[in-house]
Amino acid sequence: MERIRTRAGTLLGIGLVLSLGWAAAVTASMPNWFDPAAACAAGLGVPDSSGVEVRTRWFPPAATCDFGGEVRRFVSPTRSAVLSVLGALILVVLITGFVLTVRRLFGEPGAVRTDDGVDVGKRRMGQLTFGALDIAVTLVVLTAANVLAIVFGGLPGGIVFAGAAIIGLSALSVVLDRHMGPLPSTALDSRRRGTVAGLVVFGVVFAATAAAGQLPFFRLWSVPLGAVTYTVVTAVQWSRRARDHQIANPEHLPGRSD
Repeated sequence: MERIRTRAGTLLGIGLVLSLGWAAAVTASMPNWFDPAAACAAGLGVPDSSGVEVRTRWFPPAATCDFGGEVRRFVSPTRSAVLSVLGALILVVLITGFVLTVRRLFGEPGAVRTDDGVDVGKRRMGQLTFGALDIAVTLVVLTAANVLAIVFGGLPGGIVFAGAAIIGLSALSVVLDRHMGPLPSTALDSRRRGTVAGLVVFGVVFAATAAAGQLPFFRLWSVPLGAVTYTVVTAVQWSRRARDHQIANPEHLPGRSD
């Protein structure tokens, strides 16, 4: 169990990937979203698609085509049952990974990494610049993945993508914090600061996209916005860490003498 707990992020990532695959499989089983009436007619061998009413449901996955009173299944009961069972199993993996990941944010701090022999100024500048660049590159990938997730995964794909984007940005921010973040620090500090940074970056990008009326698809202008947001957040985290360190060690305050 301890090994599973330490691999909580990996378990959550696997759950997200499987969820995207499940959403794509369900979307592929449904009538084409671009012209569902024509898809119903073609899939069920009906020559005329005019007046066809299509009803879909994501869980359990189901789709019916109403041909003027004659209702026929588009998704077979067997396929629906298989997708439902797989969806339930994937949901268990996803929830387990999420719960274990959240619990790690309240776990043991771990050993303290000091700033002995470290050029703190250079380390700080590295995170504010190279860290922001890494976030920008990640956002470029997410912008493209956003389109694919929604087109091939529909509404569930979009929801899973949002969760994957938050987890991915937070995980990257945690790694960046461990390598370039404030010192003195612990592994728990890095996890918490990285999680906050990832959440804020995604939140700002999402809110800005919504305010521009361009949801559900992200735009490339969100890339510099996200990078600047990350820089601001990490700069605040550095300032807070320096302030907390001075409060904990008053002998290091400027102008203080014994």
